[in-house]
Amino acid sequence: MAFEPKILAFTCDYCAYSGTDMAGITRAKYPFDVRIVRVMCSGRVDPGMIFRAFEHGVDGVLVAGCHKGDCNYLYGSEKAEEKIGAAKELAEALGLGEDRIRLEWFSASEGRKFTETIKDFAKELKKMGPNAAGAVR
Repeated sequence: MAFEPKILAFTCDYCAYSGTDMAGITRAKYPFDVRIVRVMCSGRVDPGMIFRAFEHGVDGVLVAGCHKGDCNYLYGSEKAEEKIGAAKELAEALGLGEDRIRLEWFSASEGRKFTETIKDFAKELKKMGPNAAGAVR
């Protein structure tokens, strides 16, 4: 059986989640093994949340927020950038690889961009193989 990566996407409530909703409304096709978690702001996603997902067998984590300057909470995108940068450094130090964590910016109208991002991320994760640090599949 071919490896299909499990992706967890943390999406901010105001922009990125609406973009995922737009992808659904337009019936855009993307890998079925994506789980979306709606958070109030991408700046609220901390490294602990990301590594908990890896512990539970997720192969990649996408954090999606508002474009810089469009954040409902003003500086959430900048906070997300700092936190995700720290998570990537830790993932690299642990041997997990920083490429298993991705940070992207979406607006509510960018459903297509969300779909393409997920497809691209899944393709990269397939090349990397399963997350060896995660739970038994």
